[in-house]
Amino acid sequence: MLDVRSPAEYKHAHIPGAISFPLFSDEERKQVGTAYKQQSREIAIKIGLDYFGPKMRSMLGEVEAILAKSAISDIKSKIILVHCWRGGMRSAAIAWLLDLYGFKVYTLAGGYKKFRHWIIDTFSLPFQFSILGGYTGSGKTYVLNELAKHGETVVDLEFLANHKGSAFGNIGMPAQPSQEMFENLVALKLREAFDELASNTIWLEDESQRIGLVNIPQPLWERMRTSPIYFLDIGFEERLDHLEKEYGVLDKQKMCEAIERIRKRLGGLETKTSIECLEENRIRDGFEILLKYYDKWYNKGLNQRDNLNKLLNKVRGDRVEAVANAKRILKAKKESWEKSA
Repeated sequence: MLDVRSPAEYKHAHIPGAISFPLFSDEERKQVGTAYKQQSREIAIKIGLDYFGPKMRSMLGEVEAILAKSAISDIKSKIILVHCWRGGMRSAAIAWLLDLYGFKVYTLAGGYKKFRHWIIDTFSLPFQFSILGGYTGSGKTYVLNELAKHGETVVDLEFLANHKGSAFGNIGMPAQPSQEMFENLVALKLREAFDELASNTIWLEDESQRIGLVNIPQPLWERMRTSPIYFLDIGFEERLDHLEKEYGVLDKQKMCEAIERIRKRLGGLETKTSIECLEENRIRDGFEILLKYYDKWYNKGLNQRDNLNKLLNKVRGDRVEAVANAKRILKAKKESWEKSA
C-alpha cells in the first residue's frame, strides 16, 4: 500500500501499514496547490508534470526495491494499492506509471479522506466492552496481557497511545501519535476485534478520556462509561510497592517536571513536598503523596458513571500479580454473566 501524499501529510497520520511514497515533496505540493487555487488546473498539472517527469524512472526502482522484500518474484503477481488524499490526480499519476510498467495496481476509491470517514464511523459501532478497572498501581496493563493469553479479545489503548496514562506515562516512551493517527490505530484494532468476535466482549482498560496528548473519541468513551467494569481492588501498600519498583528507576528530573504539570490539581504543598522527596531520594514517600492524589481522582471518575451499582463488579486482589488477578477477573466475569443470563 503506497501513500503518495506529501511527507508531512503522511507524518501527521496515515493508514497503518501504508508506505510513504510521495509524488511531491512538501514544497512541491505547496507550489502545485497554490497554482491550482490562484491560476488554473491546467497550469497546476503542468507544474506537477515538471516535478513528476524526472522522478518516474527512480520511482519504478523504488517500488521494485520495496517489493523485492516480498517472497513473490513475478512482478505481475505483486498487487499494489495506491492512494492520495481524495483518490485524485496524485494517485492516478502513480497508478498509471506502475500499471504501464506491468504492476497490478489498484487505487483506493475516495482516498485517505474516505478511509477517515470509515475510521470515524467505527467509533459508533455497537461494541460490547468489558472494562478492567482499578486504582493506579494495580498492574492493569499486565492483567490485560494475561487476559489476551487466555484467549480474551483485548485492545490496549495505552499501548496504541504510547503512554501509560499517569503524569509519568510518557517517560521512557516513544513519541505519541497525533490525535488522528491514534484514532486510526484504535479503530483498526476495534474493527479487527469486532470482525473476529463471536459472543465475547472486547476488554479495554478503564481510562481517563485523555491519555497524555490524545483523547479517546467521544462515542467510544461514552460506550466505555456504560459498560460493565471489573474493578481490581488491591490494597494501597501493595500498589505503592509496585509503583516504587516500576517508576522508581525513572529519570528524577523528568519525574519532577511531570509533577509540576499536575500542580493545579495536586496542590502547591503536595507538589512541593513530593518533588522534595524525589530529590532527596525518598521515592516511596513521594509516591505515597501521588498515589493518594490518583486514588482520589480515580474515585471521582468512577462514581460519575450512571448506574454504577449495576456496572461495577469488585474483584479483590491480594497482590499486584498478573496471572492470579487475570484468573480472578475471568471468574468474576463468568459469575456476572451467569447472574444476568
